[in-house]
Amino acid sequence: MGTTPQRSAPTNVWASNTPEHTPPSCSKLNVMTAAELGRALREENLTGARRMVAETKTQGQYDDALSLLAQHAPTSPAITELLIETLDASGVVHRFAAAALLDKTAVDDVAQDSLISIAESISSYDGRSKVTTWLHSIVRRRVVDHLRRAREVPELTEGLGPADRMSSAIATRTAVRQALAELPEIYRIPVTLRDINQAPYAEIAEQLGLPVGTVKSQVSRGRAMVAARLSGPDGQGTGD
Repeated sequence: MGTTPQRSAPTNVWASNTPEHTPPSCSKLNVMTAAELGRALREENLTGARRMVAETKTQGQYDDALSLLAQHAPTSPAITELLIETLDASGVVHRFAAAALLDKTAVDDVAQDSLISIAESISSYDGRSKVTTWLHSIVRRRVVDHLRRAREVPELTEGLGPADRMSSAIATRTAVRQALAELPEIYRIPVTLRDINQAPYAEIAEQLGLPVGTVKSQVSRGRAMVAARLSGPDGQGTGD
């Protein structure tokens, strides 16, 4: 009796970049590294935590380190800021967005919206799945939102994406400005120049002596960090 050929699974736009297809990072953190990283996070030793997270990336244990960061983030704005920095620098959010969008500007916009959504909803991560699985679901929702907005003409603030809403809130709300004032200077100054002074990216880059891409990244991370501070126990939020 002949063997029935096995059918290949259908492909979709997300398949090549879902967490199951990302570069392997399944090696578990060894006990000593996990203990050291956990202690650094509890003590808010960000220099030590940043160093250990970078080391895990080269050792194939990045997902587990990100999981520890994500689980500690709700207790500390500083750890949330480190998580946002780490995720943005890794490029994973951009890669997920680029799997569904061809336009680079659209990818950048969705990545920025996703970082803000991650910061706002960090307390929902329960550690039962990989961080990248959780991230992927957030990015996917932001892609859907972006495509929906592209077909519409937004007339009200409610029709804007997370990044645009946060930019508007920073420019107009006292509580949001207070959260901005608490950010590290490396993020506070670019966000202030962009969202309060309404300066173009090129002008900010020239004023700070930085590449435009670096300024855009700092503004994106800074907005997400403001969102994280507003989403804490005493925060007031800016809407979904």
